[in-house]
Amino acid sequence: MNTQDSRLLAFGAPGIEPRWTSSAKVGVGTAYHTSCRLWFTLSHGIVNEIYHPRVDQPRTRDFQFLITDGETLCHEEKRDLDHLVEYPEKDCLFYRLTNSEPNGRYRLIKHVLTDPHGSVLLIHTKIEIFDESLRNKLRVYALLAPHGDGSYGECFEIGAVKAIRAQCEDVYMVMACGLGFSRRSVGYVGASDGWQDLMNHLKMDWEFRAAEKGNIALTGEIDLVGEGEFTIGIALGATCQSTTTKLLQSLAEPFEVHRQGYVRQWQRALVNKKFDFSEDTSDGGGMYRLSRCVLLAHEDKDFQGALVASMSIPWGETKNNADRGGYHLVWTRDLVQSATALLATGQVGTPLRALIWLAAIQRPDGSFPQNSWLDGTAYWSGLQLDEIAAPLLLAWRMWKGGHTIGLFDPKEMLLRAAAYLILQGPVTTQERWEENAGYSPSTLATVIAGLVCAADFARHKGRSNLADFMLVYADWLSAHLEEWTVTSCGELVAEKPRHYIRINPADSESPDPHADPNSTMIQIANGGGLHPARNVVGGDFLHLVRLGIRSPFDPIVLDSIEVIDRVIKYDLPQGPGWRRYNHDGYGQKDDGGAFNGSGTGRCWPILTGERGHYEVAAGHDAKPFIKAMEEFSNTGGMISEQLWDAGDLPDGRMLRGCPTGAAMPLCWSHAEYVSLVRSHHDGVCFDRIESAFERYVANPIQSGHEIWSLRHPTRRARRGKIIRIILAAEATVVWSTDAWANVNKKEATRENVLNLWFSDFPTTDWPSGTVFSFTLQWKGDQRWQGCDWSVNIL
Repeated sequence: MNTQDSRLLAFGAPGIEPRWTSSAKVGVGTAYHTSCRLWFTLSHGIVNEIYHPRVDQPRTRDFQFLITDGETLCHEEKRDLDHLVEYPEKDCLFYRLTNSEPNGRYRLIKHVLTDPHGSVLLIHTKIEIFDESLRNKLRVYALLAPHGDGSYGECFEIGAVKAIRAQCEDVYMVMACGLGFSRRSVGYVGASDGWQDLMNHLKMDWEFRAAEKGNIALTGEIDLVGEGEFTIGIALGATCQSTTTKLLQSLAEPFEVHRQGYVRQWQRALVNKKFDFSEDTSDGGGMYRLSRCVLLAHEDKDFQGALVASMSIPWGETKNNADRGGYHLVWTRDLVQSATALLATGQVGTPLRALIWLAAIQRPDGSFPQNSWLDGTAYWSGLQLDEIAAPLLLAWRMWKGGHTIGLFDPKEMLLRAAAYLILQGPVTTQERWEENAGYSPSTLATVIAGLVCAADFARHKGRSNLADFMLVYADWLSAHLEEWTVTSCGELVAEKPRHYIRINPADSESPDPHADPNSTMIQIANGGGLHPARNVVGGDFLHLVRLGIRSPFDPIVLDSIEVIDRVIKYDLPQGPGWRRYNHDGYGQKDDGGAFNGSGTGRCWPILTGERGHYEVAAGHDAKPFIKAMEEFSNTGGMISEQLWDAGDLPDGRMLRGCPTGAAMPLCWSHAEYVSLVRSHHDGVCFDRIESAFERYVANPIQSGHEIWSLRHPTRRARRGKIIRIILAAEATVVWSTDAWANVNKKEATRENVLNLWFSDFPTTDWPSGTVFSFTLQWKGDQRWQGCDWSVNIL
């Protein structure tokens, strides 16, 4: 960078602390082809984050235009103009943004897409002036803000082209205009950037050639001629030369050529007529097709099969560099939700790639990260059993759907995951909301269904003994569901004391195998307080019905629905909404302020979808829930993570039933909607695991075992049950039923495929009141465990 003349350096280094931008996206986009490794988001009529070279790496805060007449006004697109977003082409993430001056004096019409084969964002813009007094006076300035506090920027020329570039870490960013820039400047945000210049002077007085390390912004005045129509290009790449070349090559072709190629690519991915369920929607299938495109756009093009949860950072305008992850990370649970929804639309390629990507990042012990970057590097360190089980469900759905998985055999991944679930269950370190350890109805539902899926695979491969081993554990979980997760003395609804609770808390390191849901206390995250677990409820138990573990007409399920409807249901203008649970603190503050570690948990669109799935399972009409989810979307069709469920705020920042500052779009929300449309069409939940439904609902199986493990050392078993001790290594069980007067030994048997060891102890001949005592001698190092355990026979 040439900065020899200090007079051309911007002042005010390093600028204000960088912030991310609003999560209120009205659109997301990228070319469908993998040669374009650039993604963009839209909100408030402008471009927000630009991601490159992966969908988990945002590089900008925003890009917008400033408009001034040089004398009386300076308008900022996102704050001062009225915004309209439209889709000029069906089934394509191609946008027309119309930003109008509130008094009708002028407007900007922008068409936004990417080069269909290159990492270049293209914004074709036309300015229309209706107030004659402004004709020949209006000036338009492009303002690009790279994200970060370590960026460098400078103006430079390549031939006759005047361009501006920035470098942050190992990525170059170059901006140029097809008409050229008449003036350019690089400055520090909050001090010498173009926004400060134009808002203070109504014209561009500063023309700084360079800004060294800091939070910078690039500004260029458009050299308007003729009809005021031009194309801005922003390219990103690994070197300045390659990035500049890509940009100039894109600008050398007419915008219409790019448009045709971009649209053609997306429309190759049209929904097959066989999977066009427009009649099952209330909007003619528009949201269904758009949601499919949104899910596809969140797949990375280098780490194919990896879909991030959202191209957004919740409440991003309040977040600094300390929150680098946002939601542009991969959660296994969200990934499987997205892949399953795509499978429901007949799209097979992405779900297969997702399954293979999961196999590639699985840890040797069978677990998956709580969330991760695209290369599998863990971001947070939690462990969630439903995320270990979810890939089993995806593999089963693909297999049962008749979708070939080619040379990829998921067997090893499935067996590792199954072994982990058996050794580490039934208490999860975190439930699906990532806040508490314990016995979670939704987690247990997913684990049971996952093990049934693994057993189906094993039996198909001719391994009946292995299948039976996994089903014994699944049956045991099912037999204890109510004991672990149902209270008999709930106080929320006087006439309904027996119902599912949100979670029965247990210590994640040493869980109580007999935690009592009537007496345990739960510490709610995000400032929610300490409460009796029996009085904290959510819709998590609906997973038991959705996956086929419990009947929709189970009396406890019916009573639990009535309880949550009285406690956490909100009637919104668009339709019914539910909060995650009572006392939730993750959400917009009551005064409309951003969540900052505390707040009020709001309604989630996905919960409306989950309730719709229950209605499908019960044989009821889910169309009202489909319609509600469609109407929960914003003007660009994006569905949020959360909805404002209080009264409209006077300043209009929050409107009842409309999105809050949480993540938007949330892929989970769009996936839930798509799956619900498919379920409504089929008349049965698309997610239902048929073999689980047959086993636990249609022809219920009774468990004949009581499971003991180091993770879950049960202290009691009913007479007649077989006590099965499951271990991670070879050992001898040394045991007694007469207070060690007589000592017995039994070698643990190896379950070869899962690499687990187990010993079975029938109790039929033991009278009630017997105390089964035992210890372990580990064979590998000839070490005694050093403690005894006891199981009381009831």
